Amino acid sequence: MLRHVTEIPTRKVTDPLMLRAMAHPVRLKLINALILLGPSTATELGEHLGETPANCSWHLRQLSKYGFIEEATELPAHGRNRPWRWVPKGTQWGSPEDSAEMAIAGREVSDAMLAFELSERNAWEERKSAEPLDWQTAPFTNQSIAWLTTEELQAIDDTIRALYLDNAERLTDPSTRPEGARPVRLVAWGVPAR
Repeated sequence: MLRHVTEIPTRKVTDPLMLRAMAHPVRLKLINALILLGPSTATELGEHLGETPANCSWHLRQLSKYGFIEEATELPAHGRNRPWRWVPKGTQWGSPEDSAEMAIAGREVSDAMLAFELSERNAWEERKSAEPLDWQTAPFTNQSIAWLTTEELQAIDDTIRALYLDNAERLTDPSTRPEGARPVRLVAWGVPAR
């Protein structure tokens, strides 16, 4: 049973350039790192990701241009090295009325995000045996096929979204994270079978 569902503001993307700004693998890694690490500079992010600070800085500016991240102005800058933070908003795209260009951009960002998530899942499998036993057994992968109506599929999506959002405040407020909590990647999709 759900205890409490926090709403996260959502941006509805209708500009294919905005979607393509998110589709780059380095940019997805930067957004992910800012969510996990909190406000960070291009140098700190470069060290974390194995990228050059200059490359990170360029990609951070592109993400900022479209509002995915912003400067963390309350934190001190160190010379030209300023901290950035994730803007906590969901991103939604994809409509039957979309232009062909928007549909292509949507597929590009979806493909990039799923490739990133699959890479993270595979990296987990590589390091799992070094984790404490409870963390080795709690993670899961589920797969199924079900015969559903569009209404039932939407209800599953709504339920999963509510579960994801149940602890959304923990993304931006470390004081709400219980002892022993770790960031956990959650991915789900429901698509008609071929």
